[in-house]
Amino acid sequence: MFDRFKGDGGGTAELPGRDPGAAGPDPGQAGGPAQDPGASAGGDIGIGGLMGKRARLEEAIDVVGLTIKNLKDKRTVLEKDIEKESVDIRNLREKLQKVSEYIEEESRGIGELAGKRRRVEGEADEVGAMIDSLREKLAGVDRVIDDEGETIRRIRESRERPA
Repeated sequence: MFDRFKGDGGGTAELPGRDPGAAGPDPGQAGGPAQDPGASAGGDIGIGGLMGKRARLEEAIDVVGLTIKNLKDKRTVLEKDIEKESVDIRNLREKLQKVSEYIEEESRGIGELAGKRRRVEGEADEVGAMIDSLREKLAGVDRVIDDEGETIRRIRESRERPA
């Protein structure tokens, strides 16, 4: 913007069209007799100060521009980080949903297994009751056989003894 007023590398800036080594009045001023010799020197000092302020303002604008660029870069980095985190959170949510579904499925499976175990346990109790019943029947048959064997033995003994 003010590049035409800048010097060659940080020195004092000069007006265009003016020879830095030339002494005399500004080209914008008519060098007539009404000029005060102190006014010319004061004008150069005022312009130099103004040019210095302009240079400082340009530096400030450059600093502000760099600051804005840095802020944009930081914002871009933050946006990328937030998007990354958002994707990570979505992925975690999906994984947690799958884990939840797995847990529900396993809970149903465990419930089914518990039901099967109860049925098998009931069947085992029935079989145990049948075994007890059959043992009692066998014990009854055994007693009958023992009683019959005892009766047959007594009969044999009684036949073997002559009276």
